Amino acid sequence: MVSQLRFTALVEAPLTVAFDVARRLGRPWPQPLEEVGSVRPHCDVYSAVLGRGGRLTHTRRFSATGAGTLVDEQVDWSTGLPGALGGLVDRTVLRRRVVRSMQSYLDAYAAAAAEAAREVTQVVGAALVDDRQRVLVAQRGSGPLAGLWEFPGGKVEVGEDDLAALVRECREELGVDVVPQAFLGEVPLDGVVAGGIPGASTLRVWWGRATGGEVVAHEHSELRWLPAGELEALDWIPADRPLLPAVRTLLARL
Repeated sequence: MVSQLRFTALVEAPLTVAFDVARRLGRPWPQPLEEVGSVRPHCDVYSAVLGRGGRLTHTRRFSATGAGTLVDEQVDWSTGLPGALGGLVDRTVLRRRVVRSMQSYLDAYAAAAAEAAREVTQVVGAALVDDRQRVLVAQRGSGPLAGLWEFPGGKVEVGEDDLAALVRECREELGVDVVPQAFLGEVPLDGVVAGGIPGASTLRVWWGRATGGEVVAHEHSELRWLPAGELEALDWIPADRPLLPAVRTLLARL
C-alpha cells in the first residue's frame, strides 16, 4: 500500500531562488535520498528505500504566481510491511512523522527563500493593452540586444515592490501612468543581472493599461501597438518570447 500527502507553500521569491534554496536545504528525512529527476526551476524528484522494502518519494513542483512562487510538495511512501501491520505502522507512526517533519521544514524553507530573494535583482515587464485588443511592443535601441523587441520594463530597485517598479519603469520609459492587471508569467534569465548571482534573476510580466499621458519612446528606438497575429513575426529578445502564448491568449479573451 502506498500512502500520499501533499503540502503547499507560497514563498516570496522568484522561481529560481525558490528552487535553489529548496535544493540547498534538502529534505527533512533522516535517510539519504537519491535524485530521480530535476528540471530547474520547475520540479525535482528524490527517492529512498525504507527498511524492509518500503520506499519514500518526495516530489516538488514550482510554479509562478503574482505573489511569489507556489511550491507543491508531494510525499509518497510505503512501509514494506504486510497487510494490517503495514496499515497500523502507517497510521500510528509514519503519517504523523511525515506531517511534523514537513510542517517544520516548510516554515524554515519559506523564511530562507524570502531572505535569499532580497539578494537577487529582479526584472519586471508590462504587456500594455489598448481598447482595440493590441499590445505595446518596444524595440531596443542600444546594447547587445539592439534591434530586438521586448515588453517595456526594467530592474526592481532595492526595497521596491514588483508592481511599484513596473509603474515607475513605464513612466520613465514611456511617459505614461499604468495600472497593472493580472500576472502573465515568469521566465528565468541567463547570465548576470546587475552584478548578482548568475542565473538567479527572472523576468516577471503583468498585463496592464495606460491611464494617463501619451506613449513616447524615451529609451527605445521604436514602439508599436500590435494585434496578436503580428507578434510572432518580430525578432524578440530571448526572455520575452516564451511569454507570447500568454499574451495571445489574453488578447483573445479581452
